[in-house]
Amino acid sequence: MARIAVIGAGMGAMATAARLAVAGHRVTVYERGSTYGGSVGRYEREGFAFDTGPGLLHLPAVYRDLFVKTGKRPLEDCVELVQVDPAVRHVLADGTAVTLPGGSRGGAAAVLDQAFGAGAGDRWNAVLGRARDAWNATRRPLLEEPLRPDWQVLGRDPYPAVRGSGLLRRRPPTLAEVAARELGGELGELLAARVRAYGVDPATAPASAAVLPYMEQTFGSWYVRGGMRALATAVHERCRERKVDFVFDAPVREVLERDGRAAGLLLADGSQAAADFVVCGVDPRQLGAPLPAGGVPARGPGPGVTSRLTLLLALRGARPADAVHRTLVHSPGAQLTVLRPDDPAVRPDADHEAVTVSAVCGPEGHGGAPAGRTEELLDLAARAVPGLRERLLWTQARTPADIEAATGARGGAVPPPALAGAAGRMLFPANTTALPGLFLAGGWAHPGGGLAHAGMTGALVAGLIVEGAGFRGSQ
Repeated sequence: MARIAVIGAGMGAMATAARLAVAGHRVTVYERGSTYGGSVGRYEREGFAFDTGPGLLHLPAVYRDLFVKTGKRPLEDCVELVQVDPAVRHVLADGTAVTLPGGSRGGAAAVLDQAFGAGAGDRWNAVLGRARDAWNATRRPLLEEPLRPDWQVLGRDPYPAVRGSGLLRRRPPTLAEVAARELGGELGELLAARVRAYGVDPATAPASAAVLPYMEQTFGSWYVRGGMRALATAVHERCRERKVDFVFDAPVREVLERDGRAAGLLLADGSQAAADFVVCGVDPRQLGAPLPAGGVPARGPGPGVTSRLTLLLALRGARPADAVHRTLVHSPGAQLTVLRPDDPAVRPDADHEAVTVSAVCGPEGHGGAPAGRTEELLDLAARAVPGLRERLLWTQARTPADIEAATGARGGAVPPPALAGAAGRMLFPANTTALPGLFLAGGWAHPGGGLAHAGMTGALVAGLIVEGAGFRGSQ
């Protein structure tokens, strides 16, 4: 039985801790804040409750697998998962609303034909069919296996070229070029918007970014009753069931090294915690964690990594029966995600509604969340929530600075999912490091950010520690 110290109590870190504990190791989690969950937080006021991080879960199989592998009670016995249907409503710049059903290629095609003309649905499904090919080509090496030493092979974009589309040329196309040339016009903007919502810029992202809307359409978008914080609570409780210890309000200053390998932690209060292995579940740049020479560089605030400006809205009046859980509001200057969960647990009573609106922005110090944007976002949100201004009781803003305070991520940066292509600049550092015994988990390590991707690091890091360098991923 090894002593394992885990830095941070985010979702990836806790997923790692639970798997290592069930393998028989003694695991202690050291968290700088006073609670678990990392970015998966909760804000409560006057009977309203809001998620302060991710509002939906994609690829729920990641957490189903975690709960199967770490205990007798499956995920659905611990939380109530509800598939969102309709999957999403788009409100275009001209006011046109396009509501896409969940889990139905034929249903989506029919809606798109009606909105954009005959053949639009076939073009959409053709693009997602090519995204499926990209998914199949990279699913294991990009998501289910440790990052291979020759990670540069993932720098090639797996999205298939389309003859006669103008995309066969020396430079692989961006997602924006795929959207414009294979779909065109407002139909193409639907694809770009779905990618943009992940904090990925379609103008610079590889065409393989089309796997993100493909995953949504194929595996669905899921909400947890009571809010996504309930998922973090379930993972924390599973860790506690497996005898994982948590030490809160315990910032880590550095990773201790002895005889050329990780030997424990030096805490901010000067105390030390000895360990046989250390798992860093936060941005490795916070601790100066050594990455392998020649490996994927650490990603952080600046070009390619974004943050979020979020408004938590308390509304008087019941949620209308025809309200959609997720709406993307398009405009030339911004794109807004509006979440309206039909969940009694997040509102004081049936005569009120809790709504969350968020926009991608730069991290703090990189163009993040100028003060004047609150009114702009409320105006945009009113296009998805009729009568919003008249119903508004109060607003609570959450800026990149708030995200930094909660997670420690510099500038409040929010890591996007890893993607193949773009010469590897959309990848994240490997889960192993140049210091033996030190591993990386969570959204700042391979395979990147988002609830599902961060959760996958649990299986990867646990496998590398339990089975050693020969571990090649789950089968």
